[in-house]
Amino acid sequence: MSEKSPVVVLVHGAFAESSSWYGVIEQLQARGVDAVAVANPLRSVRGDATYLRDVIAGLDRPVLLVGHSYAGIVITGAAGAANPAVVGLVYVAGFAPDENESAFELSARHPGSTLGDALTAYPVTTGGDELAIRAESFHQQFCADVPASVAALMASTQRPITQQALTDGLPTDQPGWKSLPSWFVIGEDDRNIPAAELRAEAERAGARAVVEVKGASHAVAVSHPEVVAETILDALAAVTSDQAA
Repeated sequence: MSEKSPVVVLVHGAFAESSSWYGVIEQLQARGVDAVAVANPLRSVRGDATYLRDVIAGLDRPVLLVGHSYAGIVITGAAGAANPAVVGLVYVAGFAPDENESAFELSARHPGSTLGDALTAYPVTTGGDELAIRAESFHQQFCADVPASVAALMASTQRPITQQALTDGLPTDQPGWKSLPSWFVIGEDDRNIPAAELRAEAERAGARAVVEVKGASHAVAVSHPEVVAETILDALAAVTSDQAA
């Protein structure tokens, strides 16, 4: 497997979907980089990470995992237990939890998140609730730095997430960032996850680079795809150099 070039696997978080990576994929493909956007189930941390591991196994290549928001937890779990296919992690406004830490817990450690007031909940037949961002709040809450027309499309295509997924703790004592190199992209004006929390997680992970985008929202991959793509390319160059050493 090490003789093959890595493929970039991009995983969306809550209230988004695979198309949120279009701009980033366009930039990567223009540079000859293979990329795959995964449809994250958004049901539970353990189940979502298991699904992602299945996707990785099917690729039969080294993988650079990129996770946005809640998907940071998913890629951290999927890369745990020394998954030999994963060569690095890129967190795009994404959580990098330790064992038993959840999205709800981490988003509340620093002041600044207004997500709770923007959510609506409704029950699902399998039990518990699903959460979505109210359409009238979506633009300012999730993607304040994109045009209103784009925000309207994103609001209409958002994928709800179960409350369980947001309250599940990371179910491993071997989070991927403890054994793999990591990179972080942070939106300075993120209203879902305070930038201060993401900075703290990047420092704890010993990130090789932290790119903070001035004025960027939580949807930094949509509003600044070139910055996210450049960070991914830097990560690819680094892990390729590590493999050759």
